[in-house]
Amino acid sequence: MNAGMEENVPKSFVPLLAAAALGVAACLTAPAARAVEVRAGVLRVDYPALLPISRYDARPEDLDFAGAVLADEDNATTGAFLGHTYETESAATPPEGALAALDEMLAKGIRYVVVDAQAGDLLALADRAAEMGALVLNASAPDMALRGAECRANLLHIAPSFAMKADAIAQFAVWKKWPRWLLVSGSNPEDRALAEAYRRAATKFGARIVEEREFEDTGGARRTDTGHAMVQRQLPTFLQRTKEHDLVIAADATDYFAAYLPYHLWTPRPVMGSAGLRPVTMHGAHEAWGATQFQTRFEKLARRHVTEEDYNTWLALRVLGEAVTRTGSNDPAELEKYILSDAFELAAFKGQKVTFRDWNGQLRQPILLYDDRITVSVSPQEGFLHQVSPLDTLGLDRPESSCTAFQ
Repeated sequence: MNAGMEENVPKSFVPLLAAAALGVAACLTAPAARAVEVRAGVLRVDYPALLPISRYDARPEDLDFAGAVLADEDNATTGAFLGHTYETESAATPPEGALAALDEMLAKGIRYVVVDAQAGDLLALADRAAEMGALVLNASAPDMALRGAECRANLLHIAPSFAMKADAIAQFAVWKKWPRWLLVSGSNPEDRALAEAYRRAATKFGARIVEEREFEDTGGARRTDTGHAMVQRQLPTFLQRTKEHDLVIAADATDYFAAYLPYHLWTPRPVMGSAGLRPVTMHGAHEAWGATQFQTRFEKLARRHVTEEDYNTWLALRVLGEAVTRTGSNDPAELEKYILSDAFELAAFKGQKVTFRDWNGQLRQPILLYDDRITVSVSPQEGFLHQVSPLDTLGLDRPESSCTAFQ
C-alpha cells in the first residue's frame, strides 16, 4: 500500500487489511505443505499395418504423445497454484515388447498409464498393472467385451465403444427419418464386430437393416496408382440389385474399403459409419464450445491437426489432473473412487461435462458426427431421452452391461 492510499483508508480498516494480507500470504505458501507429485505414462503399441487408403491419414510419429504434452501443460496450469507437479513418460513399442515397457514404467513408480493398444494386449497390460495397484485408461480399443464380461476393475475407458459410435449414427439417421439401412461390412473380425454394433443400434432405435453385403478383404495394397480405377468398376457392381434403402451404413473398422463408397454406389444414397458421416471423439475442424482455443494450442505444439488418439490421450490425462485437483491425492485407488463417483465431472469442449459410468468404467461423452470438413451434428440427438443422462442412450446402459468388476 503506498502513502497516497494510506491517507484514504480509515484507521479502523488497517488491521483488517493486514489480516487479509497475511491470509493471502498463507494461501500462497500453503500448497508447498500439500505438494503432490503426479507421474503418469502413455504406452502406445504399434502393430504392423498396410498404408492407409489416403496419405492424409498417415500416422504421425507423435500420435498420442502430443496430446499428453498438452495435457501436462493444462494440468500444470492449475497444479502450480496447489503445489501439484505433473510428469508424463511416453513409450512406443511393438506388441511383443508391451509388457516389458509397462514393467519399466511401473518400476519407476508410475501408477497411472494411458494405453493405446488392441483389446488382447490391453487386457494383459491391465492385469499386469493391477498387480502393482496401477490404474489403466484405454485410449483406443472399442471392443464391447472390454465394457462387459472382460472388464477390469483397474481399467477405465476414454475411447468410446463400437456401440457408442454406432448408436450416435443410428440416432441421427432415425432423427432424419432414414430408417431403411443397407449394411456393408468388411470381412475382418473387427469389421464384423462393428457390423454387429450397427445391428444392435438398428434394433435399439427402430431402424431396419433391409440387406447386408460383406466386402471381402483380399489383402494387398489399398492405395495404388490404379486403385481408384479398379474400385470405380468393382464397387458399383458389388452394390447392384439391392433392396430399397434410405442409407448405406459402412462397417469397416480396418479401413479397407469404406472410403471409396461415397460416389461409387450403384444407387445414390448417403453413406454413414466408417465413411461419409463418421462418428468421432474429436477432429481438427471442431470449434464449438471453446474448442478453438484447444485446437490452436494443439496445433502450435504439434504443428498438425489433432486426431482422435491425441484427444483421447489428452482427455485421459485431464481426468487424472481433475481428480488430483479435487482429492489432493495421487493414490490410484482414491483417484479411481473419485473418478467413478457422482462428484466427478470434466469439461471436454463438447457442450456438456463428461462423467464415468460406475458399472463398467466407460466415459460418458457426446459423439461428434464429422464429414471430413465440419461437425455436422452431435449425438445424443434431441428427443432421445434417458432417466439418468441422455449420454447413456449411447452404448451399454446399466441393465445391458455384463461387467461385474465394479460391483
